[in-house]
Amino acid sequence: MIILLHGFPEFWYGWRQQIDVLAEAGCWVWVPDQRGYNISDKPTGINAYSLDTLVADVIALIDAAGRKKAVIVGHDWGAAVAWWTAVSYPERVERLVVLNVPHPVVMKQFASQDVGQMLRSWYIGFFQLPWLPEVVVRLGNWAFLAQTMKRSSRRGTFTEADLKQYKTAWSQPGAAKAMINWYRASIRKPPARRQTIRVTVPTLLIWGVRDQFLKREMAQPSIDLCDNGRLVFIEEATHWVQHEVGKRVTELIMSP
Repeated sequence: MIILLHGFPEFWYGWRQQIDVLAEAGCWVWVPDQRGYNISDKPTGINAYSLDTLVADVIALIDAAGRKKAVIVGHDWGAAVAWWTAVSYPERVERLVVLNVPHPVVMKQFASQDVGQMLRSWYIGFFQLPWLPEVVVRLGNWAFLAQTMKRSSRRGTFTEADLKQYKTAWSQPGAAKAMINWYRASIRKPPARRQTIRVTVPTLLIWGVRDQFLKREMAQPSIDLCDNGRLVFIEEATHWVQHEVGKRVTELIMSP
């Protein structure tokens, strides 16, 4: 069983290049809209989007499938959830595959101490404001989100047809607020302290080097927190690595 966890501002559609290939290879593939996104439930209140709650959602999916374990794959925010699932419930994770996001502890260190990463993470502070971010992202038919995706990816990565799918998802009632509440919760409702922050399950970190949001210097320290970790840099890819080199990412996901 493989669970693919999307990030911001995507939904299940962000894994479209991987789903069929993984299924045809014999995997049982679950690709949820995470809470607050697209047509998933959108509970009110910032606390409903805490990292511990998001991890509990993943464990509930594994339980619902009647399985003891699953391979957890995550990109962007989905990667943060995947990392913390492996830290919190290693007995439920067969393997961990994370794309372009560091271990949450490494992210916290860099976001608070590294000036370059602080500048790249400016939007996290903006998203802490009440109501204004929701207004801004809706302006001009979701121009802020659409242009951010296009400008930070390789040319042609997101077509107008793709963006139409995303805009439909973003337009679901309550979605904009819920999506942004993930960022608010990350500051206001940090996860409970764990006995260890080490990752004991086999871990693969895939990193598109041309990421405009997250510094590559965070990758190796993340792997250093893994007992059995492997790091693969993809020089020509950006933050949107599973879109730009989809076949390569799928092959890496399937590799032991």
